[in-house]
Amino acid sequence: MRVIAGKYRSRPLRSLRGMDIRPTSDRLRETLFDVLTAGNPSALEGSVWLDLFAGTGAVGIEALSRGAKLVCFVESSAAAANLIRQNLESLDLRSGFKLYQEALPRAFWRMAREHVAADVVFVDPPYRMKEAYRETLRGLAESPVVWAMSMVIAEHEKKFDPGEEFGPLRRFRRLIQGDAALSFYRMASAGDVRERPAFR
Repeated sequence: MRVIAGKYRSRPLRSLRGMDIRPTSDRLRETLFDVLTAGNPSALEGSVWLDLFAGTGAVGIEALSRGAKLVCFVESSAAAANLIRQNLESLDLRSGFKLYQEALPRAFWRMAREHVAADVVFVDPPYRMKEAYRETLRGLAESPVVWAMSMVIAEHEKKFDPGEEFGPLRRFRRLIQGDAALSFYRMASAGDVRERPAFR
């Protein structure tokens, strides 16, 4: 596993065997960031990210490599949170991130108190945790950390559908690659989500 592009391009990242960690594959991660940048390598400059069920931290680290201003990693597992710290340290990353080693409801509350407003939220629980998708997407729809221009992306199995809408949070795109899929959501109250660009 490696960083694909940006400041830390080709740098290796660690994972852990025997844990309930399924890192987003390099190929799917590359597809995700190709969609978000849409041919503009500087599209993510200054963006704020939430990497939920962060695991190895690979997605959030990729965002930092490509110019994100802040990434909030949320990971309840102590072993996985320690792995994220190791991966950050291996790249000599000392700032531009926060690590919340706690469950999501508490992390959402803390981020709201800290006035975090996310441009991109990546949701990637273990595939077997079907209900975690719905609980997380419902929680995001009700949280002030997601605002009118936020994009929420859930990685899931191709054969599983996390849902079309959660209150004002509506899916506008589904992208399939191999056995995995990405579902893209936005807050519908901001207008027709299909017509708006990815970022401000």
